[in-house]
Amino acid sequence: MSQQAAKAFLEKMKTDQAFADQVMAIDEMAERLRFINAEGFDCTMEELSREMELTEQELEAVAGGKARPVVRGASLCGCVWHGCSSS
Repeated sequence: MSQQAAKAFLEKMKTDQAFADQVMAIDEMAERLRFINAEGFDCTMEELSREMELTEQELEAVAGGKARPVVRGASLCGCVWHGCSSS
């Protein structure tokens, strides 16, 4: 399992809308992770969460820390900011 795979997965979520839609259409988180792994991204939910946190921190730093960024497809739960309120 790999942090690199988690990073590659999140990059694909940002750049491939059809793929992101496919992932987000799966409601159950365990099933979503099975799909992600089957697509060749051998990572755990913890690795994905860690990579999302890094991405959010980097984006917040770029924004000057004044507003939380909205990154489409960067959250596995479907929320716009990892507070898990549906969007």
